[in-house]
Amino acid sequence: MSTSYLIKGATTAAGEGGVDVLIRDGRIAERGRSLSAADAAVVDAAGLVLLPGMVDIHTHLREPGREDAETVETGTRAAALGGYTAVHAMANSMPVADTAGVVEQVHALGRRSGWVDVRPVGAVTVGLAGGRLAEIGAMAQSRAGVRVFSDDGICVSDPVLMRRALEYVKAFDGVVAQHAQEPRLTEGAQMNEGAVSAVLGLAGWPAVAEESIIARDVLLAQHVGSRLHVCHVSTAGSVEIIRWAKQRGVNVTAEVTPHHLLLTDELVRSWNPVYKVNPPLRTDDDVTALRQALADGTIDVVGTDHAPHPSEHKECEWAQAAMGMTGLETALSVVQHTMIDTGLMNWSRFAEATSVLPARIGRVQTQGRPLEAGEMANLTLVDPAARWTVDPHKMATKGRNSPFAGLELPGAVVATFFAGHPTVLEGRLNAPHPDAQKD
Repeated sequence: MSTSYLIKGATTAAGEGGVDVLIRDGRIAERGRSLSAADAAVVDAAGLVLLPGMVDIHTHLREPGREDAETVETGTRAAALGGYTAVHAMANSMPVADTAGVVEQVHALGRRSGWVDVRPVGAVTVGLAGGRLAEIGAMAQSRAGVRVFSDDGICVSDPVLMRRALEYVKAFDGVVAQHAQEPRLTEGAQMNEGAVSAVLGLAGWPAVAEESIIARDVLLAQHVGSRLHVCHVSTAGSVEIIRWAKQRGVNVTAEVTPHHLLLTDELVRSWNPVYKVNPPLRTDDDVTALRQALADGTIDVVGTDHAPHPSEHKECEWAQAAMGMTGLETALSVVQHTMIDTGLMNWSRFAEATSVLPARIGRVQTQGRPLEAGEMANLTLVDPAARWTVDPHKMATKGRNSPFAGLELPGAVVATFFAGHPTVLEGRLNAPHPDAQKD
């Protein structure tokens, strides 16, 4: 198989047209116009947008222990099809990724799979139980080189533990990614607290439960001088707190999910558990605020919070259903639909929010790099004019719990290059990286 590829006639995220990129031995060998290489396989990119490979800061791969929902293999196949070349695998596996041994296992599974770069996220507390700090230093020093720590799915609600975690990660330039949810304010909560929850008689999840934790944590981060990342921001009030914190110079970053950019709590009137998620779908006003915050950089990045579940955990009564939605294979299209096609942002900001900044937050040196000679060839080719209808049963992920089922969306991933190798070509899985079995 050729190790050289010549991408011809692409348009860059900055809008530069007719760009050729020669890929050799995993790296960008040359960028220019009218390039030729007799030994290279040609990829026609006329009409396509060439982006740095997408990086997801927030993915649930479920393995080890929850392989009925997802595996590293199926999840990374989905990621490649979605245009991703790196994902951060959250710690809520079974066993929890709270030791060097577990994060190294996840890292090794990713390397063997070969579809994307898998970066394990380490737990903040042992067993996600919120009682004492996990082996943060050991995970940072492991072969996995963990730099992101999170109890995602569960808030680190103890302020003393949160302070200690923020202090600890400073030693190796790590970051604590907080799931902002005050547990006492959300006991038994089923959806957003508001007019719809009142009509349906479902226990409400107030916006202040998210906002109060964010307010506390930005002050803690400022106090100890550490990095804080806020997972899946979902309310207009949260946006204002993060904006205030950034104006004060607090080292805080934030993410928004594609589903919170598009869907609202009005969908819960259907009683379809596919719309049950944590944090819950909010209101139109919240969606508007989130879109504007992503456009102006108050919210730094898009994180999918890809959360696959077995069908029986979603095809049941609302109260019994699991929380979570799939997202890796639809993220690009949903963001194009809500942000680019609406004129709120361009492809350059898209590349920043889906690749450059997620890689920077996770301290992933080989991802989100400029399209320049010498850089690792982690690239995505997108057809912005394409349209497709979401069919969860045709996806690579094991999860069928997509909230976008039946929706026609714009934009399609045509090719994904991971370390110079096309994992996706012509919109279909090609092959994992040939070095995948080397550990």
